[in-house]
Amino acid sequence: MRYQFNKTFFLRLEKDLNLRLKALPILKAKENALRQEVKKAQHKLAALEEELTLLDQSIDRFVELWAEYPDLISISKVGLKESSIAGIRILDLQEIKFQIVKAGLFHQRPWVIEGTELLKKRLELVLEKNLWQKNLALLEKARRTTTQKANLYEKVQVPQLRLALRRIKGYLEDVENLSRAAQKIVKKRRNA
Repeated sequence: MRYQFNKTFFLRLEKDLNLRLKALPILKAKENALRQEVKKAQHKLAALEEELTLLDQSIDRFVELWAEYPDLISISKVGLKESSIAGIRILDLQEIKFQIVKAGLFHQRPWVIEGTELLKKRLELVLEKNLWQKNLALLEKARRTTTQKANLYEKVQVPQLRLALRRIKGYLEDVENLSRAAQKIVKKRRNA
């Protein structure tokens, strides 16, 4: 940074320093909030993956369902709700509407109804898992960015600004002292 050794530049640097000092606690609070939200999202994602694994194990007996009725179920509408966490917009799954093909009454086997419900549950879990993976990526990126900004302020810019202010203040004081000394010398010469 190039310094200008004048009062205007000194005041501008002082303003920048005060701005960063005021923003630093806010950034740290945001960083902590995002860190907690990332942990929550990781736990939520782990729970969804575990639930999906358990469901997949119970679905094994319904593999025939896909072979006999490949187009049995499809997603017709997905409703999402947007929410904000520490200024980061994330999406929550609100509703899923399915379109289920009704097989003929005489051709329908007893396991088709139960298998259809399991398929619906699996599709819901897969959609929610994908959504939370995206949310986690957004939260992680925002946390990293906030951490970098807080570290930049705290460890780089604030010390640099303080050093620059100290140097400029010293220079301005030296100039003022030299000016006073010169005025005293001129005054002594006039009086003599």
